Formats: sequence, C-alpha cells, structure tokens
Amino acid sequence: MASMPDKDGKQSRIELVSVPDGLNPGANRNDAVMVTESILTVMPGHVKHLIEKINRTNDDEKITCVIADTTVGWALEVAEKMGIKRAAVCPAGPGYLALTLHIPKLIEARIIDTDGAPLKNELIHLAEDIPAFSATGLSWNLSDDPKIRDVIFGYAFRVSQTVKLSNWLLCNSFYELDSSACNLISDILPIGPLLASNHPAHSAGNFWAEDSTCLRWLDKQPAGSVIYVAFGSLAILSQHQFNELALGIELVGRPFLWVVRSDFTNGSGVEYPDGFMQRASGYGKIVEWADQEKVLTHPSVACFLSHCGWNSTMEGVSMGVPFLCWPQFVDQFCNRNYICDIWKVGLGLDPDGNGIISRHEIKIKIEKLLSDDGIKANALKLKEMARESVSEDGSSSKNFKAFIEAVKH
Repeated sequence: MASMPDKDGKQSRIELVSVPDGLNPGANRNDAVMVTESILTVMPGHVKHLIEKINRTNDDEKITCVIADTTVGWALEVAEKMGIKRAAVCPAGPGYLALTLHIPKLIEARIIDTDGAPLKNELIHLAEDIPAFSATGLSWNLSDDPKIRDVIFGYAFRVSQTVKLSNWLLCNSFYELDSSACNLISDILPIGPLLASNHPAHSAGNFWAEDSTCLRWLDKQPAGSVIYVAFGSLAILSQHQFNELALGIELVGRPFLWVVRSDFTNGSGVEYPDGFMQRASGYGKIVEWADQEKVLTHPSVACFLSHCGWNSTMEGVSMGVPFLCWPQFVDQFCNRNYICDIWKVGLGLDPDGNGIISRHEIKIKIEKLLSDDGIKANALKLKEMARESVSEDGSSSKNFKAFIEAVKH
C-alpha cells in the first residue's frame, strides 16, 4: 500500500493498494468477457485476504466498512461474510439505477427475457420526470456483440442483489436534480456532486497525466468562446468518425480544446485529416488529458461536447456549462435524455443513415446550442442547485454527514 500525498506534499490517510485481476500482464484487457470472468473468479479471494491482513496487523484501525461500486458487488459479498458494514456506490445516475432495479419486474411483465432481450416493442415509463426507456433500446441491447450484451446485462442484473447486500446506497447526484428517480429507490443517499474542487485540501487520483498547458491556453481566449470536446477514458471512434469530428470542429471556426487520448481511435494510432493540424493550430488546442473540472469552470468555455458519462455529466451540470451530447454506451444514452429532454441544458447529435455523426451535423448543432439563451439559463439554474446541495445545510451535505455518523456507530 502507498499513502497518497495531498497538494501540500503531506501524507494523507488515504492509502492505495492494487488487487490482481488474475490476468497476465500481456493479456488483452479490452476483452470485456475475459476480464469480467477473471475478476469474478480471482478478485474476491484477494480482497478477503487483504482485509484479513490489515485487520491482523493493525490493532487500532481495523476495516469496519467496505464501500464498493455497484459493478463490483462481489466486494460487498466478501464484506457480508466477514461481518463488516457495507455501502454500495452507484456510478450512474439515479434514473439509470432505478431502471436496473426494475429489471426483475420487466422480466416478470414479459417486457424483456431473462437474458435482457426485448420481448415487446414498447416504452417503459418509471415516473413522470424520468425519460422513457425503449424496450428495444435498453443499454445492454445496444452493442452488436452478443457477448458484450451479456456482460452489460449481467452487471445490470446483479445490481439488485448488490443493493440488498448493502447497509447504505450512495449516489453521486443531488436530490433536487432527480427527485422522481430518488423517490423510487428505497433508502438512497444522494451525496453529490462529488467534485475535487469541493475539497481543495485534497488531490484526486488520476491514471492519466494531465496537460496543464491547456489551462494557460484557456486564459488567453475570450470569455464564452471555447468549445470543449472530451469523451472520457473509454470511448473509441472509427477513423471515419474521428475525421468527421475533427472536420466538424474545424467548420465551426471557434476556439476549441479537444482531449484526444492516444487510443481514441480503433486503428494503430490517432491520425488527423490531411492538413487539419496546420489549419487548426491558430485557434485550437489538443491535449491527451486535462483537468476537466478546471476546464469546465473556466470562463472561456462556452459548451461541452461530451460522451455524457455520469461523472462528466455531473461536472458539466455543476459548472453550468451547456452540453452537446454524443453518448457511446450503457447509461450515457439515459444521461443524454435527461440533459436534452428533462433538464433542457443541451442538444443531441443525430447520426445519418450510415450511423455516422457528420461534420455538418456537428457544425449545425454547435451553432444552435451557442445561440440558445434558454439552454444557457437552464444550465446556470442547475449550477446554483448543485452549489446549494453541498452547502452546509444542503441536501447532499446532510446525507453525507448522516452516512459518516452511521458508519462510526
């Protein structure tokens, strides 16, 4: 284990330790089926051994609570068998969590089969203020690969059991943002938005090296002028789609900050359209990774072209930045529907007949988004709601304090 230094170089009380996933160093960890099977087989034993080792060697500080992502519910199973308190943390929003907890009822109603396949082509309405889900467009059915569909549905199906194992259910959201979904989930504790900027004394762990030059570049741009483009750590585009994105950004002609990972395309490496880098060098900035919270809070940023992952969604909402939505998989389509249809703080991108988001679609939607004063006003309202939720008497602040007190006793 290794202690994490805080921003002042002092050792914090947070320690990180790696747990083997059972795969060889050279194994293909993009194979979701193989990784999932190995994790479920190997990791529980290692986590149990780790807890036993810590409790055996630390007389004063023993493990009294295990907090685990709902996608690794097996960790809570280990804790239950060891008689340790358990808190499940949902990595998605309350709306998507409500859907996954509804799976047994969907199966019972013969809307989906026991493997998640749709049996009826109908809309699923959980509550008035929750976007309707299409039975044929549920997140686990969106992949063309049947093995991937099985993996995603397996994770979703196990969430109900994970929640039953937990003493507390935490969520990175705030009640006022999605009260309808929260009201459907028994004993949920929204404690978000969980932002590093809310805790300036502590540094957040990152697996990617942040390029701080983009912040200095943003300082030189006019207020409300920059298009920020980032697709998180997992999304991968085809070379054709990548080219359309690059050329669409170029067509807009505004300053842009684009996060492009080295593995962002499905080829051997990222290749830009001919002449793009030279043409865009005068008004664009491309980095491999950025401190997204600092970028989104910067006054020069006008909008966020995003994959709509839940962390990115919460960060954009908290900073009052309008969205251009380009979801890739799982809960991101649900998040897009909230952003566009419920909260009305963004616009979606529509693919053409070949499933491609064209450069012209990108240009048209960015220009439409930036000229919509209603969306901008809604975004600022959500920003204020988020700020109030983590204030001293805010709903999330109260929930978090209640959780900490409960863990202590």
